[in-house]
Amino acid sequence: MINITLPDKVKYIIDRLEDAGYEAYAVGGCVRDCVLGRIPNDWDITTSATPVQVKEIFKRTIDTGIQHGTVTVMLEKEGFEVTTYRIDGEYEDSRHPKEVIFTSNLVEDLKRRDFTINAMAYNDRSGIVDVFGGVDDLNNKVISCVGIAEERFTEDALRMLRAVRFSAQLGFSIDKATQAAIIKLAPNLSHISAERIQTELVKLLVSPNPDFMRVAYELGITKIVLPELDKAFETAQNNPHHIYNVGEHMMHVLTNIRDDKALRIAALLHDIGKPDTKTTDDKGIDHFHGHAQVGEKMSEKILRRLKFDTDTITKVKKYVLYHDYDINTNPKAVRRAINKIGEEYFGQILEIKRADALGQSDYKIQEKMDTLDTLEEIYKEILEKNQCVSLKSLAITGNDLLQMGIPKGKQIGDILKALLEDVLQTPENNNKNYLISQVKELYINK
Repeated sequence: MINITLPDKVKYIIDRLEDAGYEAYAVGGCVRDCVLGRIPNDWDITTSATPVQVKEIFKRTIDTGIQHGTVTVMLEKEGFEVTTYRIDGEYEDSRHPKEVIFTSNLVEDLKRRDFTINAMAYNDRSGIVDVFGGVDDLNNKVISCVGIAEERFTEDALRMLRAVRFSAQLGFSIDKATQAAIIKLAPNLSHISAERIQTELVKLLVSPNPDFMRVAYELGITKIVLPELDKAFETAQNNPHHIYNVGEHMMHVLTNIRDDKALRIAALLHDIGKPDTKTTDDKGIDHFHGHAQVGEKMSEKILRRLKFDTDTITKVKKYVLYHDYDINTNPKAVRRAINKIGEEYFGQILEIKRADALGQSDYKIQEKMDTLDTLEEIYKEILEKNQCVSLKSLAITGNDLLQMGIPKGKQIGDILKALLEDVLQTPENNNKNYLISQVKELYINK
Protein backbone atom coordinates (compact mmCIF):
# COMPACT_ATOMS: atom_id res chain seq x y z
CA MET A 1 0.00 0.00 0.00
CA ILE A 2 1.45 3.37 -1.06
CA ASN A 3 0.61 6.20 1.31
CA ILE A 4 0.59 9.74 -0.03
CA THR A 5 0.30 12.72 2.29
CA LEU A 6 -1.54 15.50 0.52
CA PRO A 7 -0.59 19.08 1.39
CA ASP A 8 -3.28 20.78 3.49
CA LYS A 9 -4.38 23.13 0.71
CA VAL A 10 -4.65 20.31 -1.86
CA LYS A 11 -6.65 18.25 0.63
CA TYR A 12 -8.89 21.26 1.29
CA ILE A 13 -9.65 21.71 -2.43
CA ILE A 14 -10.39 18.01 -2.91
CA ASP A 15 -12.56 17.90 0.22
CA ARG A 16 -14.57 20.96 -0.84
CA LEU A 17 -15.23 19.46 -4.28
CA GLU A 18 -16.23 16.13 -2.77
CA ASP A 19 -18.49 17.82 -0.20
CA ALA A 20 -20.25 19.50 -3.13
CA GLY A 21 -20.91 16.08 -4.67
CA TYR A 22 -18.08 15.89 -7.22
CA GLU A 23 -15.06 13.62 -7.61
CA ALA A 24 -11.59 15.14 -7.22
CA TYR A 25 -8.05 13.75 -7.25
CA ALA A 26 -4.46 14.87 -7.26
CA VAL A 27 -3.20 13.76 -10.67
CA GLY A 28 -0.16 13.38 -12.89
CA GLY A 29 3.40 14.30 -11.99
CA CYS A 30 2.71 15.01 -8.33
CA VAL A 31 1.42 11.45 -7.82
CA ARG A 32 4.39 10.04 -9.76
CA ASP A 33 6.83 11.98 -7.62
CA CYS A 34 5.16 10.86 -4.39
CA VAL A 35 5.38 7.20 -5.45
CA LEU A 36 9.09 7.78 -6.15
CA GLY A 37 9.52 9.29 -2.69
CA ARG A 38 10.14 12.77 -4.07
CA ILE A 39 8.59 16.09 -3.06
CA PRO A 40 6.43 17.41 -5.92
CA ASN A 41 7.13 20.91 -7.25
CA ASP A 42 3.43 21.50 -7.81
CA TRP A 43 0.11 19.76 -7.40
CA ASP A 44 -2.51 19.43 -10.13
CA ILE A 45 -6.09 18.45 -9.34
CA THR A 46 -8.60 16.80 -11.66
CA THR A 47 -12.33 16.77 -11.00
CA SER A 48 -15.70 15.77 -12.40
CA ALA A 49 -16.91 19.33 -11.72
CA THR A 50 -17.08 21.66 -14.71
CA PRO A 51 -15.11 24.92 -14.64
CA VAL A 52 -18.30 26.85 -13.87
CA GLN A 53 -19.05 24.54 -10.95
CA VAL A 54 -15.48 24.88 -9.65
CA LYS A 55 -15.82 28.67 -9.78
CA GLU A 56 -19.07 28.47 -7.78
CA ILE A 57 -17.34 26.54 -4.98
CA PHE A 58 -14.23 28.68 -4.52
CA LYS A 59 -14.15 32.44 -3.87
CA ARG A 60 -10.97 33.28 -5.75
CA THR A 61 -10.28 31.67 -9.13
CA ILE A 62 -8.42 32.59 -12.32
CA ASP A 63 -9.53 31.40 -15.77
CA THR A 64 -6.10 30.13 -16.82
CA GLY A 65 -7.30 27.70 -19.49
CA ILE A 66 -11.03 27.57 -19.12
CA GLN A 67 -11.60 26.49 -22.74
CA HIS A 68 -9.61 23.35 -21.89
CA GLY A 69 -11.32 22.94 -18.54
CA THR A 70 -8.64 24.49 -16.30
CA VAL A 71 -9.33 26.95 -13.51
CA THR A 72 -6.67 28.08 -11.03
CA VAL A 73 -7.97 28.11 -7.45
CA MET A 74 -6.21 30.69 -5.30
CA LEU A 75 -5.72 29.89 -1.62
CA GLU A 76 -4.03 32.83 0.07
CA LYS A 77 -1.24 33.64 -2.44
CA GLU A 78 -0.85 30.09 -3.79
CA GLY A 79 -2.50 28.85 -6.98
CA PHE A 80 -3.63 25.28 -7.77
CA GLU A 81 -4.75 24.19 -11.24
CA VAL A 82 -8.08 22.36 -11.15
CA THR A 83 -9.02 20.72 -14.45
CA THR A 84 -12.26 19.05 -15.42
CA TYR A 85 -12.10 15.41 -16.57
CA ARG A 86 -11.94 15.61 -20.33
CA ILE A 87 -11.71 13.68 -23.56
CA ASP A 88 -9.63 15.25 -26.32
CA GLY A 89 -11.15 15.40 -29.76
CA GLU A 90 -9.28 14.65 -32.97
CA TYR A 91 -5.83 16.22 -33.32
CA GLU A 92 -5.02 18.23 -36.45
CA ASP A 93 -1.53 19.62 -35.99
CA SER A 94 0.44 17.17 -33.84
CA ARG A 95 -0.32 19.41 -30.90
CA HIS A 96 -3.89 20.71 -30.42
CA PRO A 97 -7.16 18.74 -30.30
CA LYS A 98 -9.99 20.17 -32.45
CA GLU A 99 -12.22 20.15 -29.39
CA VAL A 100 -12.27 19.23 -25.71
CA ILE A 101 -15.21 17.25 -24.37
CA PHE A 102 -15.86 17.23 -20.62
CA THR A 103 -16.62 13.85 -19.06
CA SER A 104 -17.60 12.56 -15.63
CA ASN A 105 -15.36 9.49 -15.99
CA LEU A 106 -11.89 9.67 -14.42
CA VAL A 107 -10.53 6.75 -16.48
CA GLU A 108 -11.50 8.51 -19.72
CA ASP A 109 -9.47 11.50 -18.54
CA LEU A 110 -6.45 9.38 -17.61
CA LYS A 111 -6.56 7.65 -21.02
CA ARG A 112 -5.58 10.88 -22.84
CA ARG A 113 -2.37 11.38 -20.82
CA ASP A 114 1.07 10.74 -22.27
CA PHE A 115 2.86 8.10 -20.17
CA THR A 116 1.66 5.55 -17.66
CA ILE A 117 3.78 7.11 -14.91
CA ASN A 118 1.88 10.39 -15.44
CA ALA A 119 -1.56 8.78 -15.65
CA MET A 120 -2.16 8.05 -11.97
CA ALA A 121 -4.56 9.84 -9.64
CA TYR A 122 -4.92 9.91 -5.86
CA ASN A 123 -7.23 11.00 -3.09
CA ASP A 124 -7.52 9.84 0.49
CA ARG A 125 -10.87 8.15 -0.14
CA SER A 126 -9.85 5.95 -3.11
CA GLY A 127 -6.07 5.74 -2.71
CA ILE A 128 -4.06 5.48 -5.93
CA VAL A 129 -6.02 5.03 -9.14
CA ASP A 130 -3.60 3.30 -11.51
CA VAL A 131 -5.43 1.65 -14.39
CA PHE A 132 -2.51 1.69 -16.85
CA GLY A 133 0.29 0.18 -14.76
CA GLY A 134 2.14 3.34 -13.82
CA VAL A 135 3.36 1.97 -10.49
CA ASP A 136 4.73 -1.14 -12.20
CA ASP A 137 6.53 1.01 -14.77
CA LEU A 138 8.02 3.12 -11.98
CA ASN A 139 9.20 -0.04 -10.23
CA ASN A 140 10.62 -1.40 -13.51
CA LYS A 141 12.14 2.00 -14.37
CA VAL A 142 10.57 2.21 -17.80
CA ILE A 143 8.81 4.94 -19.79
CA SER A 144 5.85 3.66 -21.77
CA CYS A 145 2.85 5.35 -23.34
CA VAL A 146 -0.70 5.11 -22.15
CA GLY A 147 -2.41 2.78 -24.62
CA ILE A 148 -1.05 2.80 -28.19
CA ALA A 149 2.16 4.82 -28.47
CA GLU A 150 1.57 5.93 -32.07
CA GLU A 151 -1.77 7.44 -31.08
CA ARG A 152 -0.27 9.37 -28.15
CA PHE A 153 2.55 10.75 -30.33
CA THR A 154 0.18 11.61 -33.17
CA GLU A 155 -1.87 13.64 -30.69
CA ASP A 156 1.14 15.66 -29.55
CA ALA A 157 4.49 15.13 -31.25
CA LEU A 158 6.36 16.86 -28.41
CA ARG A 159 5.64 13.78 -26.29
CA MET A 160 8.43 11.98 -28.17
CA LEU A 161 11.00 14.43 -26.83
CA ARG A 162 9.29 14.34 -23.43
CA ALA A 163 9.80 10.56 -23.34
CA VAL A 164 13.56 11.07 -23.63
CA ARG A 165 13.45 13.94 -21.15
CA PHE A 166 11.63 11.85 -18.53
CA SER A 167 14.03 8.96 -19.10
CA ALA A 168 16.95 11.36 -18.51
CA GLN A 169 15.40 12.91 -15.41
CA LEU A 170 14.52 9.55 -13.86
CA GLY A 171 17.28 7.36 -15.28
CA PHE A 172 14.65 5.10 -16.91
CA SER A 173 14.72 3.21 -20.20
CA ILE A 174 12.06 3.68 -22.90
CA ASP A 175 10.07 0.56 -23.73
CA LYS A 176 10.41 -0.96 -27.18
CA ALA A 177 6.92 -0.11 -28.47
CA THR A 178 7.38 3.50 -27.44
CA GLN A 179 10.82 3.63 -29.09
CA ALA A 180 9.45 2.15 -32.32
CA ALA A 181 6.69 4.76 -32.44
CA ILE A 182 9.20 7.57 -31.90
CA ILE A 183 11.43 6.33 -34.73
CA LYS A 184 8.40 6.23 -37.02
CA LEU A 185 6.87 9.56 -36.05
CA ALA A 186 9.89 11.73 -35.17
CA PRO A 187 9.47 13.84 -38.36
CA ASN A 188 6.23 15.20 -36.85
CA LEU A 189 8.36 17.20 -34.42
CA SER A 190 8.83 19.69 -37.27
CA HIS A 191 5.27 20.88 -36.47
CA ILE A 192 6.18 21.80 -32.88
CA SER A 193 7.17 25.36 -31.95
CA ALA A 194 10.81 26.14 -31.20
CA GLU A 195 9.84 27.39 -27.73
CA ARG A 196 8.31 24.05 -26.72
CA ILE A 197 11.29 22.14 -28.15
CA GLN A 198 13.67 24.42 -26.25
CA THR A 199 11.88 23.84 -22.93
CA GLU A 200 12.18 20.06 -23.21
CA LEU A 201 15.80 20.18 -24.39
CA VAL A 202 16.81 22.32 -21.41
CA LYS A 203 15.05 20.01 -18.96
CA LEU A 204 16.87 17.07 -20.54
CA LEU A 205 20.24 18.82 -20.47
CA VAL A 206 20.06 19.89 -16.82
CA SER A 207 18.85 16.43 -15.74
CA PRO A 208 21.02 13.87 -13.92
CA ASN A 209 21.57 12.12 -17.28
CA PRO A 210 22.24 14.82 -19.91
CA ASP A 211 24.04 12.29 -22.10
CA PHE A 212 20.60 10.78 -22.85
CA MET A 213 20.74 13.27 -25.73
CA ARG A 214 22.35 10.22 -27.33
CA VAL A 215 18.95 8.48 -27.10
CA ALA A 216 17.32 11.45 -28.85
CA TYR A 217 19.89 10.99 -31.63
CA GLU A 218 19.40 7.22 -31.85
CA LEU A 219 15.61 7.59 -32.10
CA GLY A 220 15.80 10.20 -34.88
CA ILE A 221 14.64 13.16 -32.76
CA THR A 222 17.75 15.32 -33.17
CA LYS A 223 17.61 14.85 -36.94
CA ILE A 224 14.56 17.12 -36.77
CA VAL A 225 15.31 19.46 -33.84
CA LEU A 226 19.13 19.58 -33.82
CA PRO A 227 20.52 18.13 -37.07
CA GLU A 228 23.97 19.57 -36.35
CA LEU A 229 24.31 16.98 -33.56
CA ASP A 230 23.69 14.12 -36.01
CA LYS A 231 26.56 15.40 -38.11
CA ALA A 232 28.76 15.41 -34.99
CA PHE A 233 27.89 11.79 -34.21
CA GLU A 234 28.86 10.90 -37.78
CA THR A 235 32.28 12.60 -37.53
CA ALA A 236 35.17 10.39 -36.42
CA GLN A 237 38.24 11.80 -34.63
CA ASN A 238 41.37 9.90 -35.56
CA ASN A 239 43.58 11.84 -33.20
CA PRO A 240 45.69 10.81 -30.16
CA HIS A 241 43.64 13.09 -27.91
CA HIS A 242 40.35 11.35 -28.72
CA ILE A 243 38.79 7.90 -28.50
CA TYR A 244 35.21 8.90 -29.42
CA ASN A 245 33.54 10.46 -32.41
CA VAL A 246 32.63 14.16 -31.98
CA GLY A 247 29.07 13.52 -30.82
CA GLU A 248 30.01 10.81 -28.34
CA HIS A 249 32.81 12.99 -26.98
CA MET A 250 30.27 15.76 -26.33
CA MET A 251 28.05 13.29 -24.44
CA HIS A 252 30.98 12.50 -22.12
CA VAL A 253 31.70 16.19 -21.61
CA LEU A 254 28.03 16.72 -20.66
CA THR A 255 28.32 14.20 -17.83
CA ASN A 256 31.42 15.94 -16.45
CA ILE A 257 29.98 19.46 -16.16
CA ARG A 258 27.67 20.73 -13.41
CA ASP A 259 23.98 21.19 -14.13
CA ASP A 260 24.08 24.86 -15.02
CA LYS A 261 21.91 25.63 -18.06
CA ALA A 262 24.47 27.60 -20.10
CA LEU A 263 27.35 25.26 -19.18
CA ARG A 264 25.38 22.17 -20.21
CA ILE A 265 24.33 23.77 -23.51
CA ALA A 266 27.94 24.79 -24.15
CA ALA A 267 29.12 21.25 -23.34
CA LEU A 268 26.63 19.97 -25.93
CA LEU A 269 27.76 22.45 -28.57
CA HIS A 270 31.44 23.13 -27.78
CA ASP A 271 32.73 20.98 -30.67
CA ILE A 272 29.76 21.48 -32.98
CA GLY A 273 32.11 23.21 -35.46
CA LYS A 274 34.37 20.19 -35.85
CA PRO A 275 32.54 18.44 -38.71
CA ASP A 276 32.88 21.57 -40.86
CA THR A 277 36.58 22.09 -40.07
CA LYS A 278 37.91 18.53 -40.26
CA THR A 279 41.07 17.90 -42.22
CA THR A 280 43.29 14.82 -42.34
CA ASP A 281 47.07 15.06 -42.70
CA ASP A 282 49.33 12.74 -44.69
CA LYS A 283 49.75 10.52 -41.60
CA GLY A 284 46.01 9.98 -41.34
CA ILE A 285 45.64 12.19 -38.27
CA ASP A 286 42.50 14.34 -38.10
CA HIS A 287 42.70 18.05 -37.26
CA PHE A 288 39.98 20.61 -36.57
CA HIS A 289 41.68 24.00 -36.89
CA GLY A 290 39.36 26.93 -36.20
CA HIS A 291 36.55 24.72 -34.90
CA ALA A 292 35.94 26.96 -31.88
CA GLN A 293 35.39 30.04 -34.05
CA VAL A 294 33.10 28.13 -36.41
CA GLY A 295 31.34 26.57 -33.41
CA GLU A 296 30.67 29.99 -31.89
CA LYS A 297 28.83 31.10 -35.03
CA MET A 298 26.95 27.80 -35.31
CA SER A 299 25.95 27.94 -31.64
CA GLU A 300 24.42 31.37 -32.08
CA LYS A 301 22.50 30.22 -35.14
CA ILE A 302 21.22 27.09 -33.35
CA LEU A 303 20.20 28.92 -30.18
CA ARG A 304 18.45 31.69 -32.09
CA ARG A 305 16.58 29.06 -34.09
CA LEU A 306 15.45 27.50 -30.81
CA LYS A 307 14.39 30.93 -29.46
CA PHE A 308 16.83 31.06 -26.53
CA ASP A 309 17.20 34.28 -24.55
CA THR A 310 20.03 36.72 -25.23
CA ASP A 311 21.81 36.08 -21.93
CA THR A 312 22.06 32.33 -22.58
CA ILE A 313 23.22 32.89 -26.16
CA THR A 314 25.92 35.34 -25.00
CA LYS A 315 27.27 32.91 -22.38
CA VAL A 316 27.22 29.85 -24.63
CA LYS A 317 28.97 31.69 -27.48
CA LYS A 318 31.71 32.79 -25.09
CA TYR A 319 32.16 29.28 -23.64
CA VAL A 320 32.27 27.67 -27.09
CA LEU A 321 34.73 30.23 -28.46
CA TYR A 322 37.21 29.91 -25.58
CA HIS A 323 36.85 26.25 -24.56
CA ASP A 324 40.04 25.39 -26.47
CA TYR A 325 41.92 28.65 -25.76
CA ASP A 326 45.53 28.00 -24.73
CA ILE A 327 46.52 29.68 -21.43
CA ASN A 328 50.08 29.58 -20.10
CA THR A 329 50.45 28.64 -16.45
CA ASN A 330 51.87 31.90 -15.14
CA PRO A 331 50.04 34.76 -13.37
CA LYS A 332 50.67 37.33 -16.12
CA ALA A 333 49.23 35.04 -18.80
CA VAL A 334 46.22 34.18 -16.63
CA ARG A 335 45.48 37.86 -15.93
CA ARG A 336 45.67 38.58 -19.66
CA ALA A 337 43.39 35.61 -20.40
CA ILE A 338 40.85 36.81 -17.83
CA ASN A 339 40.94 40.25 -19.45
CA LYS A 340 40.49 38.79 -22.93
CA ILE A 341 37.76 36.28 -22.05
CA GLY A 342 35.94 38.38 -19.44
CA GLU A 343 35.93 38.21 -15.64
CA GLU A 344 32.39 36.87 -15.52
CA TYR A 345 33.19 33.94 -17.82
CA PHE A 346 36.71 32.81 -16.94
CA GLY A 347 35.87 30.44 -14.07
CA GLN A 348 33.30 28.65 -16.22
CA ILE A 349 35.82 28.36 -19.07
CA LEU A 350 38.11 26.44 -16.71
CA GLU A 351 35.19 24.16 -15.80
CA ILE A 352 34.52 23.43 -19.46
CA LYS A 353 38.21 22.82 -20.15
CA ARG A 354 38.29 20.21 -17.37
CA ALA A 355 35.10 18.49 -18.54
CA ASP A 356 36.46 18.55 -22.12
CA ALA A 357 39.71 16.86 -21.07
CA LEU A 358 37.83 14.22 -19.07
CA GLY A 359 35.88 13.32 -22.21
CA GLN A 360 39.04 12.69 -24.24
CA SER A 361 41.54 9.81 -24.39
CA ASP A 362 44.14 9.05 -21.71
CA TYR A 363 46.82 10.66 -23.90
CA LYS A 364 48.60 13.28 -21.76
CA ILE A 365 45.58 13.32 -19.43
CA GLN A 366 47.63 13.78 -16.26
CA GLU A 367 49.52 16.65 -17.86
CA LYS A 368 46.22 18.27 -18.82
CA MET A 369 44.82 17.86 -15.30
CA ASP A 370 47.98 19.26 -13.73
CA THR A 371 47.82 22.29 -16.04
CA LEU A 372 44.19 22.93 -15.11
CA ASP A 373 44.95 22.54 -11.40
CA THR A 374 47.71 25.14 -11.72
CA LEU A 375 45.49 27.53 -13.68
CA GLU A 376 42.75 27.22 -11.07
CA GLU A 377 45.25 27.93 -8.25
CA ILE A 378 46.54 31.04 -10.03
CA TYR A 379 42.97 32.19 -10.79
CA LYS A 380 41.97 31.71 -7.14
CA GLU A 381 44.98 33.76 -6.00
CA ILE A 382 44.14 36.56 -8.46
CA LEU A 383 40.60 36.69 -7.02
CA GLU A 384 41.80 36.55 -3.42
CA LYS A 385 44.24 39.41 -3.99
CA ASN A 386 41.57 41.31 -5.93
CA GLN A 387 44.06 42.01 -8.71
CA CYS A 388 43.01 44.27 -11.55
CA VAL A 389 42.17 42.36 -14.73
CA SER A 390 39.98 44.90 -16.55
CA LEU A 391 39.35 48.60 -17.01
CA LYS A 392 36.48 48.23 -14.56
CA SER A 393 38.88 47.75 -11.64
CA LEU A 394 41.66 50.04 -12.89
CA ALA A 395 42.51 52.64 -10.22
CA ILE A 396 42.19 55.50 -12.71
CA THR A 397 39.23 56.42 -14.93
CA GLY A 398 38.51 58.39 -18.06
CA ASN A 399 37.17 61.24 -15.91
CA ASP A 400 40.50 61.39 -14.09
CA LEU A 401 42.27 61.78 -17.43
CA LEU A 402 39.88 64.54 -18.54
CA GLN A 403 40.56 66.42 -15.31
CA MET A 404 44.31 66.11 -16.04
CA GLY A 405 43.78 67.90 -19.34
CA ILE A 406 43.73 64.93 -21.74
CA PRO A 407 41.27 65.87 -24.51
CA LYS A 408 38.11 63.83 -24.93
CA GLY A 409 38.35 61.24 -27.69
CA LYS A 410 40.17 58.12 -28.78
CA GLN A 411 43.33 59.04 -26.86
CA ILE A 412 41.52 58.53 -23.52
CA GLY A 413 40.79 54.91 -24.41
CA ASP A 414 44.29 54.31 -25.72
CA ILE A 415 45.87 55.64 -22.52
CA LEU A 416 43.59 53.53 -20.30
CA LYS A 417 44.46 50.42 -22.32
CA ALA A 418 48.18 51.16 -21.97
CA LEU A 419 47.83 51.65 -18.21
CA LEU A 420 45.84 48.43 -17.94
CA GLU A 421 48.60 46.59 -19.81
CA ASP A 422 51.08 47.91 -17.24
CA VAL A 423 48.86 46.68 -14.38
CA LEU A 424 48.26 43.27 -15.96
CA GLN A 425 52.03 42.90 -16.10
CA THR A 426 52.60 44.21 -12.57
CA PRO A 427 49.47 44.12 -10.35
CA GLU A 428 51.08 46.29 -7.67
CA ASN A 429 51.02 49.18 -10.13
CA ASN A 430 47.25 49.50 -9.82
CA ASN A 431 47.73 52.55 -7.64
CA LYS A 432 46.14 55.86 -8.52
CA ASN A 433 49.17 57.99 -7.66
CA TYR A 434 51.46 55.76 -9.72
CA LEU A 435 49.09 55.75 -12.69
CA ILE A 436 48.71 59.55 -12.58
CA SER A 437 52.50 59.91 -12.57
CA GLN A 438 52.70 57.61 -15.60
CA VAL A 439 50.16 59.71 -17.46
CA LYS A 440 52.07 62.91 -16.68
CA GLU A 441 55.40 61.40 -17.68
CA LEU A 442 54.29 59.65 -20.88
CA TYR A 443 51.46 61.83 -22.21
CA ILE A 444 51.56 65.29 -20.66
CA ASN A 445 55.17 66.23 -19.87
CA LYS A 446 56.82 64.30 -22.68
